[in-house]
Amino acid sequence: MEKNEMLEHLCQLVLKGDFDGIKNMSRQALDAGIAPLEILDNGISKGMELVGKRFETGAAYLPELLMAADAFSNAMEVVTPALEASQGDLKKIGKVLLATVKGDVHNLGKNILGKVLETNGFDVVDMGVDQDTLSIIDAATDSRADVIGLSAVMTTTMPYQKELIDTLDELKLRDRFIVLVGGGPVNQAWADQIGADGYGQTAMDAVSIASRIIEAKAATV
Repeated sequence: MEKNEMLEHLCQLVLKGDFDGIKNMSRQALDAGIAPLEILDNGISKGMELVGKRFETGAAYLPELLMAADAFSNAMEVVTPALEASQGDLKKIGKVLLATVKGDVHNLGKNILGKVLETNGFDVVDMGVDQDTLSIIDAATDSRADVIGLSAVMTTTMPYQKELIDTLDELKLRDRFIVLVGGGPVNQAWADQIGADGYGQTAMDAVSIASRIIEAKAATV
């Protein structure tokens, strides 16, 4: 099986929720010389993104989503040690604080993003889910984060992304942090409307945006 076939097969195994099969295929992919980050980005994360979209449109139900998440976790048991070993002396780009906003307890996308950020040179502080605005700002300040990444998976919790940006403005802290937003119902138009610095449809989009903005800010110092 060639590389692209293996990656597509990994994606499909996530969609099927095949706990055992995905572990075996992850090992085979590593043994075949496929980079662990590529397995994460183009294989198992792709599967999670697809099942997430199916869930949002009603084409998949909660049990399927949970099975896919378990399959993803099984694959990560195999891939994570290889990811950590491949980092070596990876140059640190910056620090990102991640949080799912108040009233929202979804964390799959946020967790995937955290892992992708770590494997691309970022230090990650994950606050978890259902975090209120002031707690997020306090944690970002205390941890000296460069980026605040806000996840909202329900339309009813999206306004808390705006609330955080507005509060940063009120506290005269807006210029201190890069604010990225994401989540199922979030899009670029919403990010523009609330004054976010960027919107990531995928984990790799968020990594690219964060890297680009941090490098641009460093160049002006």
